[in-house]
Amino acid sequence: MCGIAGFVGNPQRAEPARATLETMIHTLHHRGPDGYGFHVGDGVGLAHARLSIIDLTTGDQPIHNPSRTVWTVFNGEIFNYVELRADLEARGHRFYTQSDTEVIVHLYDRYGDAFVDHLNGQFAIALWDQARRRLVLARDRAGIRPLYYTQARGAIWFASEVKALRAALPERARLDPAGLVQAFSFWAPLDPDTVHAGVASLPPGHRLAIEDDGRQTLTQYWDWTFPDAADTAPSRFAGVDAAAAELRERLVDAVRLQLRADVPVGAYLSGGLDSSGIVALIRSFTSTPVRTFSVAFEEPEFDESAHQLAMVRHLGTEHTMLKIDRRRIGEAFPRLITHTETPVLRTAAVPLMLLAGAVRAAGYTVVLTGEGADEVFAGYDLFKEAKVRRFWARQPESRWRPALLGRLYGYLEHSPVGNPAFAAAFFSQGREYLGRPVFAHLPRWTTSRRALTFLSPDLRAAAAERDPLALVESRLPAGIGRWSPLAQDQYVEAKTLLAGYLLSSQGDRVAMAASIEGRFPYLDHTLIEFANRLPPSYKIRGLTEKYLLRKALADLLPADIAQRTKQPYRAPDSASFVVDGRPLDYVEALLDEASLRASGLFDADAVGRLYAKVRAGRATGFADNQAFVGIVSTLLLERELRGG
Repeated sequence: MCGIAGFVGNPQRAEPARATLETMIHTLHHRGPDGYGFHVGDGVGLAHARLSIIDLTTGDQPIHNPSRTVWTVFNGEIFNYVELRADLEARGHRFYTQSDTEVIVHLYDRYGDAFVDHLNGQFAIALWDQARRRLVLARDRAGIRPLYYTQARGAIWFASEVKALRAALPERARLDPAGLVQAFSFWAPLDPDTVHAGVASLPPGHRLAIEDDGRQTLTQYWDWTFPDAADTAPSRFAGVDAAAAELRERLVDAVRLQLRADVPVGAYLSGGLDSSGIVALIRSFTSTPVRTFSVAFEEPEFDESAHQLAMVRHLGTEHTMLKIDRRRIGEAFPRLITHTETPVLRTAAVPLMLLAGAVRAAGYTVVLTGEGADEVFAGYDLFKEAKVRRFWARQPESRWRPALLGRLYGYLEHSPVGNPAFAAAFFSQGREYLGRPVFAHLPRWTTSRRALTFLSPDLRAAAAERDPLALVESRLPAGIGRWSPLAQDQYVEAKTLLAGYLLSSQGDRVAMAASIEGRFPYLDHTLIEFANRLPPSYKIRGLTEKYLLRKALADLLPADIAQRTKQPYRAPDSASFVVDGRPLDYVEALLDEASLRASGLFDADAVGRLYAKVRAGRATGFADNQAFVGIVSTLLLERELRGG
């Protein structure tokens, strides 16, 4: 893991290019505390901050090809670099390092822009072709590693985080109202949009070629493609047992690849199926020693420590558990926003940021996680909920069909299915969208978008002019309507919550805050491609989520873990900002009426009413909690952009 930054063009700045690069890359020290590297040429500048994981001795970047005509800096890992290097050497290529980075320049020499097709990894790459005077930017398929870019002052600038762009371009320190509305609607802006005016995010699975004459070509080289529904009938497959056996083999391969490192590797253990499965695979099929880490809460509603400790006893791992209370979450929240650089609607990322700090303190810099399994194998209640809602919609007058919703969300203290009348009204929303890919997500987005009512009148008016569903649908593939309903739901989830929030604010950013590299075996692209070809009934059988994954891991786990219903990771939200009835000092300052009005972002009266509700401990619903966290995080980000 690392941080990268740079430019192509002729920057209109008074200071030398090297000085500008140093200013940019030093803002990313947390991503790469082990050293800096630079390449400055005519019309190009590359900078790198290194976190040493593979080839600790000779792996410093930038890396070049033998003729020094191709240079690269990259953030991430190429997990199949050993196999790629062997193939390239057999074809006559000669290497001068032992790093995974060097395969990139050799692959580019041989395959041109198609070099990305050969990579199995998580990466954000900047590659300079000196002979053709062109820059190529590329981002991994799932969107694990971030990459931002902007055009200003005679150049195109790029960086792993927006703060590096702001260091060279202070004028980019402005919020984009349209991006803010998206963040409040979908939990994160949809790529390539961001909350930063004039700054774009390179979408996952894309590369951007910038030619010498300024032409830009954005190309999608990979996507979460699913087959037509007619091609996923179970009769076309060898059976669920054969699929489970193949899945086991693929999981073992993915885990073995992602264990490659020249430093010790740890793993997160949440107590659920996904992370427990990863640790069990490491223990059962590799000789790699693994230390496990977990986060626990004082509140029983959020705490999974009993399940975590059961897995620790089962697997016999050395384990570190970090127990966190509400106050600690609230106090660390401003630091979270410094790293996320975007508003968030939940506090769940804070404990993971603190856990990453505990990993670092234990002497580890790499952890494997179970993130991605719910998207790949349909683990969320949202997928089961959509299945019930579609079933119900076929007989909307039925009373027993919506009662099936009562089998969901049992882990919630204030469950939306607790009141049958409320549940019937809530989950019947959007029935007119039944045949459209956004159908499954309407209840979630409707709840999130209630936060828009707290925006200032001008921003509310601007938001009302935009159709959020049309925006999402405009970015979906043309053939999505031929996919199964579950495939459509999975695709939308992968392109919204996963890429925009879970892998960013709750993934890369919180791990990198402590200079930790997170790895995600379930997001190995070959595993995704395998899972996408499966019949929907292999993923959700009845209302049992991740059916095939459970079957593939069953003999490695205790029965109660293998059969345990999905409980999403959560943390206390608005309650974290009030301790013993008194708001934390920074919250009180941010939500002061005069400060609110001065920001121009929110309706001070509406926020004041919500604030009073939070202080009184009466903000128990999702909508109020998400709105409050979104407001506080936006004000923190706005303060940071102002240099406050």
